[in-house]
Amino acid sequence: MVVATRPIDILYAKLGDKVKENVSLAPYTSARIGGPADILIPAESADELARIIKLLQNQDMDYIILGGGSNVLVSDKGVRGVVVLNRAKGVRFHNGDEPSVTVESGVVFSNLANRCAAKGLAGLEWAATVPGTIGGAVYGNAGAFGGDMAGNLIWSELLTENGREKFTAEQMGYGYRTSVLKRGELDAIALAAELRLQNSTKEEATVKIEQFSAHRKATQPPGASMGSMFKNPSGDYAGRLIELVMKTVKEIQSVDLELEVELVGEW
Repeated sequence: MVVATRPIDILYAKLGDKVKENVSLAPYTSARIGGPADILIPAESADELARIIKLLQNQDMDYIILGGGSNVLVSDKGVRGVVVLNRAKGVRFHNGDEPSVTVESGVVFSNLANRCAAKGLAGLEWAATVPGTIGGAVYGNAGAFGGDMAGNLIWSELLTENGREKFTAEQMGYGYRTSVLKRGELDAIALAAELRLQNSTKEEATVKIEQFSAHRKATQPPGASMGSMFKNPSGDYAGRLIELVMKTVKEIQSVDLELEVELVGEW
């Protein structure tokens, strides 16, 4: 009898063929670039996501969670450890005088906004052009056109060291594109959320989405990123020059320019 001793052997024993090795992450990111993950594991529901994360934590394995792959830049060198692909996409609508929707964290936010509009439910039209998933929106307080997650969130279900807990918008400590999660003040994983809606009509909600979409198309380039934004000049590196710009802004304006995208993997 062979006893599983390595952490990856335990993953195979518990999760079977869900475990994939040496998988390119480029197809799973908006930028369509990025090297391989040592191990890739998809999670098809919030419950499964919680089980996988607890298993990895119990085995003391390094991991990251990848949702829609927006707002992240994966290194060409790839990601060591485990990448959990969040495909938890359950959606449940609650009708009445104060409608809401409960969604799992792998739901694509723009798709949800359009589903709400199709049902005559307003409140998330601003999210129709927001890339990424509910989990990423909860994590980073995503927003557009005057709306944001902080304004819609009733509660988010997080996996903390104490188990599954619900946090209100106030407890999430939201600020501009930040939260207690993004600031590292709370070590937790977004599993699901309930979002506040308003009763409306399909026509009214759809028109507002069309207006926001038209504005976005007129002001922002379409499509995925094609890689580097600047060519390296002869004998130098564009990245080094950009860092000089950041230094100059700090010296003259006393402002720290921070990346909104997160760098993932080996850099």
